[in-house]
Amino acid sequence: MIPGGGQPNMQQLLQQAQKMQQDLARAQEELANTEVDGQAGGGLVRATVTGSGELRALKIDPKAVDPEDTETLADLVVAAVQAANQNAQMLQQQKLGPLAQGLGGGSGIPGLPF
Repeated sequence: MIPGGGQPNMQQLLQQAQKMQQDLARAQEELANTEVDGQAGGGLVRATVTGSGELRALKIDPKAVDPEDTETLADLVVAAVQAANQNAQMLQQQKLGPLAQGLGGGSGIPGLPF
């Protein structure tokens, strides 16, 4: 006869789930404190976001400022922020991907992009 009738040890499963939840929370906190850069126009515009996607800084080289062409500057700002957010999403996948898979493939976990 198999001890426990072959059933998984519920206490052990609960402990594993709790550890994974703690690891996930720690990784999310680390993402919120990690800064990631993106740039556009060969570095004329640089955006800094957190690993969770919060815009923290925007630097614009004076060479990018042309009062006659504010549309190009706006496009460069948008492109730099998008690049920074793409880098943040890659960081999220690196940090949270393995944890989310351990929690059932990430399906239905609020706040995760996958």
